[in-house]
Parts: sequence; C-alpha cells; structure tokens
Amino acid sequence: MQEIIERLQRKRQAARQGGGQKRIDRHHAKGKLTARERIELLLDEGSFEEWDMFVEHRCTDFGMSDQNIPGDGVVTGYGTINGRLVFLFSQDFTVFGGSLSEAHAEKICKIMDQAMKVGVPVIGLNDSGGARIQEGVASLGGYAEVFQRNVLASGVIPQVSLIMGPCAGGAVYSPAMTDFIFMVEDTSYMFVTGPEVVKTVTHEEVTHEQLGGAKTHSTVSGVADRSFENDVEALLMLRRFIDFLPANNGEAAPQVRVDDPVARGEASLDTLVPDNPNKPYDMHELIHKIVDDGDFFELQPGYAKNILVGFARMQGSTVGIVANQPLVLAGCLDIDSSRKAARFVRFCDAFNIPIVTLVDVPGFMPGTAQEYGGIIKHGAKLLYAYAEATVPKVTVITRKAYGGAYDVMASKHLRGDVNLAWPSAEIAVMGPKGAVEIIFREDLADREKIAERTDEYREKFANPFIAGHRGYIDDVISPRSTRERVCRSLSMLRNKSLKNPWRKHGNIPL
Repeated sequence: MQEIIERLQRKRQAARQGGGQKRIDRHHAKGKLTARERIELLLDEGSFEEWDMFVEHRCTDFGMSDQNIPGDGVVTGYGTINGRLVFLFSQDFTVFGGSLSEAHAEKICKIMDQAMKVGVPVIGLNDSGGARIQEGVASLGGYAEVFQRNVLASGVIPQVSLIMGPCAGGAVYSPAMTDFIFMVEDTSYMFVTGPEVVKTVTHEEVTHEQLGGAKTHSTVSGVADRSFENDVEALLMLRRFIDFLPANNGEAAPQVRVDDPVARGEASLDTLVPDNPNKPYDMHELIHKIVDDGDFFELQPGYAKNILVGFARMQGSTVGIVANQPLVLAGCLDIDSSRKAARFVRFCDAFNIPIVTLVDVPGFMPGTAQEYGGIIKHGAKLLYAYAEATVPKVTVITRKAYGGAYDVMASKHLRGDVNLAWPSAEIAVMGPKGAVEIIFREDLADREKIAERTDEYREKFANPFIAGHRGYIDDVISPRSTRERVCRSLSMLRNKSLKNPWRKHGNIPL
C-alpha cells in the first residue's frame, strides 16, 4: 500500500508541475500567474477539490504519443468563494499552450454538467492557444460540446469568464455565451482571427492588443464587461463580484448585513439637477448616494458611457442599476447603450434581481449612422427586455423623459411596479423648444410669440404632474428622500409574483 501511495504522490506532483519549471518561469516572466496559483487566489483557502487530475489526451498523431502530461492543460473542480460554492476550470498555458483537446473539453463539460445539477455558478479562467491542431476535428467537437452546455446553462446558473491570456478562434464563442467577461490588461486578448490572418485577407496591419486586447474590448467593441490591471486584481475583483449574484435562477441573491440606514436622507441631491435643463450632471453621484454604503459594481464603464449599468445593494439585497448618464451624449439612447442595457436587464430578470432605473433621457440618438446601423431594432431590444421582465422594477425620473425613450426606460406602461419622479422631471413627447417649433411652425418668424408658446409648453409638460394626473407616476418625491422611497418600494415588492404567458421562447429583435 505504501508503494501505491508514494506513486500517487508522484503523479500528483507531476500534475501540479504542469508543463515544467522552465515554462512556469517563462509564464511568471510575462506577469502571469499559473493556472493553480489563480485558483488558490480566487477560492477560499483550502476549499478547492480538484477533479480529473490524472486525465491525459488520447492523441497518437504527430508525436503526441510521447507527450503525456497529467491534467492535459486544464485544472477543474469546485470550491468556495466567501463560503459560497462554485465550479471552475483554469486553463494551463504551460501545457501545450493551454490548447483544447478532446480530453480537455471533457473535463470542462463534466464540471459544467455538475454545476447545473447542484445549481451553482461556473467560472472559466481562460488562457489557451485554441484548438489542439494535432487532434483535428476531435478538438473542434470538444469546443461544440462546451458551447452546447453554455447555452443550456444560460439563465439557469451564472456563468463568468475571466480571460487571462490568449483566447482566439473558436475559443472565443464560449466566453461570448457566458453572462460576464472580464479581461486582464496587456496579457489577455480575444479575436476570431489573429493579426496575421487579418493582414493576409484585408491587408490591415494591427497588433494583438489593438485587434483584441482588454482596452479594445472594454471600450470599443463592448465584448468585455471589465478589464483589470493584472491577474491579482482581476481575481480579487471577481471574488467581490460573485457576492452580488445568486447561485441559480431558483434562488435570491445573498442577503448581506449592512448598517446603512434606510431613511438616510441626502440633502445634496436636492441640488443635483441644474436649473438649466441643458446642463449635464453626473448620474454616478445619485447612484452612490442612494445605494448601501455607496458600493456600486459598474459593468462596461468604458463602453457606451451614455448609460450606466451595474450591481449594488439596497437594504443588503442585490439590485441591478440602469441609469442614463447626462454627462455623455446628454444621456441619449443609441445603438450601443440600448444593447448594453438590454443584456443587463435580461440577466437581472433571469436571476430574480430587482431593477432600479434612473431616468434622464432626451430621446434616441438621431442621425444616419444610427438609422443605418439599425437603431430601430437595437432600441427595441431594450424595450423588449424591460417589457418581458417580471422582477420588481422601480423607476425614478430625475429630469428628462422624452418621446419613445420615456416608454422604453421602465415606464408604467411596461409594467413598471413603482414609478417615481423628482419635481424637476419633464415628461413629454419632446423638449419644449422642439415641440413649439413643430406645433407653431407658421409663427417661427415671431420670436416673442414662440418664446411665449415655449414657456406655455414648459409650464404644461416640463413637470411630472400631468403624468401624475394620469397615474403614470405613482408619486413626486423630494430628491433627498430617494433612497428611502426606493428601499420601501423594493421591500413592498419582495414577494411580487408575475408570470408571462407560456411560450417556448420569445423572438427578441436580435
């Protein structure tokens, strides 16, 4: 028995060494942690239970029969983050460049299947050169098996991808189907085809970083939800992020004890909205002043900055925040912001997370670029997401709510549960100036008359009371009481029950 135990220890040691010390040293020289070091940092100390440590590839072509490394380039298993169970895989770039083989894929599929059975999140730490070329179609089949599980798990358990190295070709589609993608600056990248292929086909010269780096995907494409400076920051922020999420779609997000009083007033909010309706202000200030302890985990902060989305807590419970940002494009909705917010709203609805919407929107962005780009269908995605959502929806209109954008932003007409407005709210088809110039176009030459009509329109519609008369606004509140009123509304809605008509699935305007 002792001999067998010693043999087991030798095999375990070989698996822990991955591709060997030289490759580990090269990996560290690039500022990257190894697959196992990442797991140690992400999970609670001593909680990791590894599966399939001794799995090896089955390929015999191109000299692969002489290259067998236990684990086959991916470490899989389960553990806890702040005491909560998660399954995860961590690709090991020191073993065959982290390339995916049939056996490698089977390991990932096994932990995904088990995560579905027990109802807990799956986390992927991606660091892979792509499909293992020596295995041909077997490795491609392995990717497809993973893709299928991504789809089946969508909306059932949270799926998070942390890109910590290369992720190219077919490998990008698994993270793309997960709920959130985080990247590490300077060491991670994602693209369907690399710079060499791009140069051959389109004659464009572009670097890996320009084509698919963390900055590109977090500011230009919107593929990544956040980017972080290094492996350590990314893993620690992921630990914080997971705490906002429920284990599965049948549970509520974890309740956290907070000492922040519900009735905490914020007198400074009474002067947040400028007297000049065309002057911007920072919606971040409102968010930080109404959520528990000012803690807001923003997603995609560098992309489509005219809308803000992210997670916070109110009375210790997770809420999703969606807010127009008047500092950028006056808070207009455009293609990118509509897509960004729609996906976030759908995630919140899938996982029972109440949505708090803060509205200051003058409308949809005009222009040929937006129309040619399909703003009609992209804007409809956000409309669809809000209309379909059955979770508690609390809306606060701080200033402008014009035109179709008023309808889209969780209005009462889209089954908003509680719709509040500040006294500065303006709810109308359009702004006073534009409206008057259309209604009284024959008087455009008479500046005095137009000014008089504009004041008349502003008096009638540039306030929340007309909407309040019709019941579209439940109450007009003082800005300083916003936190208390939203918290009370969410408490009232805690046991809300609403079901959509049965259907296989809807046909969202993709």
